[in-house]
Amino acid sequence: MCRATETALPADSSPADILPTIWTLTDGKAGDEPQCIGVAERLGVVPEIRRVAPRKPWAWLMPRGPIDPHEGPERRDSPIRPPFPDILIASGRRAVPYVRAVKKASNGRTFTVILKDPRTGAGAADFIWVAEHDRLRGPNVLVTTTSPHRLAPERLAQARQHPPAAIAALSSPRVAVLVGGDSRHHRFRPDDIARFTERLDALARSGVALMGSRSRRTTPELDRAVAAVFSRHGGWWWDGSGENPYVALLANADAIVATADSTNMIGEATATGAPILVFEPHGGHGKLAKFLEALKAQGAVHHFEGRLAGTSYEPVDSTQAIADALRQRWLMHRQQLDLA
Repeated sequence: MCRATETALPADSSPADILPTIWTLTDGKAGDEPQCIGVAERLGVVPEIRRVAPRKPWAWLMPRGPIDPHEGPERRDSPIRPPFPDILIASGRRAVPYVRAVKKASNGRTFTVILKDPRTGAGAADFIWVAEHDRLRGPNVLVTTTSPHRLAPERLAQARQHPPAAIAALSSPRVAVLVGGDSRHHRFRPDDIARFTERLDALARSGVALMGSRSRRTTPELDRAVAAVFSRHGGWWWDGSGENPYVALLANADAIVATADSTNMIGEATATGAPILVFEPHGGHGKLAKFLEALKAQGAVHHFEGRLAGTSYEPVDSTQAIADALRQRWLMHRQQLDLA
């Protein structure tokens, strides 16, 4: 477990110099925890990572129901045992009741944050972030087009300076191909796989060097088909061994091809400023359509037709915007506590 560090400050330090103690709280889902950690890191803090694992029937009742009493703050092995942090950053339906529990157990001193719509209204936390395609609004709700992540500008810059040998060996222009897979709203049918690989073939024939990686949701059929395209054209397809080169791919790409099944993947790609070419398999969802339209309007996203499209743009950094707004609200909260 990593604990936040709090530095002793000189007497003349301003509030802006104060480092809070931070917990991140999720049920460990890959789509939730990195977002919470990313915001904490932008606040200059290595957070303490805590995870909830409510049992049935309490898990069924969330987010509106109570926490699992087995995980109450009075228990020595509880994920929300004290001492409580200055800031709690949570995400996911199962974490919402625990946010309420920490707020109560800390006598209101912990500043609570929820990333994504908690489904219980704007009063679920002191500060809430939601994506633009969500409906929740309120005086304590911050709305941005893209989600928070851990791709800080410094991390991307370092990956550009020290690319893996396989990427450095490729000629320009280089296109990163980020392949997702079947999701709740999308399915890669045989005809989708055929369309996608035909367009990748056309892109490679135009003189573009391909480099890419699969994800946990990539089916074996999709994986084999894409790998065959890369093999035909001398591209570099990550074989799944060693560390995932995801950050290096993004940082060293002149353009990015991404499948539409993951808003997180597309949103993270906007941190590079490189044009994003999106392939849409069967399915879809209204929220996803709004998300893509918003990024198309900003000049970041284009439909993938088997050729390069678009130009570079100012990288999108919603994570820093979220961290800045959170810090401002927390300092106000801290001041109110001092005056109480």
